[in-house]
Amino acid sequence: MAYTDPAYTDTPLLRIRGLSKSYGRHRVLTDLDLTLPPGVHALLGPNGSGKTTLVNILSTLLPYDSGEVRVLGLDPRRDRKTLQGLISLTGQYAAVDEKLSGTENMLMMGQLFGLSRRDAQRRADDLLERFELSTAAHARVATYSGGMRRKLDIAAGLIAHPQLIFLDEPTTGLDTRSRQALWDEITALADSGASVFLTTQYLEEADALAERIVVLHEGNIVADGTAAQLKGRIGGSTIQLHDDAGHILEEIPTRGSAIDVARHLDTVARTRPDVDVTVRRPTLDEVFLELTGEQAGAPDQKDADREEVAA
Repeated sequence: MAYTDPAYTDTPLLRIRGLSKSYGRHRVLTDLDLTLPPGVHALLGPNGSGKTTLVNILSTLLPYDSGEVRVLGLDPRRDRKTLQGLISLTGQYAAVDEKLSGTENMLMMGQLFGLSRRDAQRRADDLLERFELSTAAHARVATYSGGMRRKLDIAAGLIAHPQLIFLDEPTTGLDTRSRQALWDEITALADSGASVFLTTQYLEEADALAERIVVLHEGNIVADGTAAQLKGRIGGSTIQLHDDAGHILEEIPTRGSAIDVARHLDTVARTRPDVDVTVRRPTLDEVFLELTGEQAGAPDQKDADREEVAA
């Protein structure tokens, strides 16, 4: 299943045709087709569904077995070096140098991306402040907490203003405040013209940030669309009538428009004036459960590792 924006005619952000990947006899990805325009997109899926493998292929870290893959119009295998200069990848776990300070890690990453020391320093100072690491900027990373290392790793990946940022479970281990800081940074990146492709199991993250959401299950794309489109697959809004104890007495289907909801509420007000009323819309959690048969949850590395176990 693939989505192509009919108004979008430039080079796609991602174009995948018949992509497959196996480790020995273990098939991880099966004949994936997907086209996405520039923007912020989320990849959802249960643990072991193939998310990390797909991100590693798209970000040049892993060769694919068959099919066609284009990232920013480039082949991750044939154009690997060129593509690496245009993208950034932050994985599930921090990959910073513990012997260096936070600032030194940032400057090293900036230099790897070809920034001048002055530009790298300016960008480093800005990102360290955004992620509330300024006070620890000159301390060795070995003294950082796990959450601080995670924030530094994300900040380092953003230093060079890449055209496309891959974020694999970016907010795992972050507190609410740090997670919001990253959300703000992703929004700012999108406003500046950069694109983001993130994997997440925090469904509110995908709902809040992603223009399109792709759901991967057992190595197959089982859904692709906007959050509203995916929610629409399991029905529209309902008006719930509750008693004083909060028990649901009745659910009234509605199209969700103000006119339709008002019409139903007018009837309820005349016939059952004492009940409590709420309007409920489907959630991404319900979509995820229907598509995969599993509840969304925090990442489990043992399950995630099943994708990459070679026979």
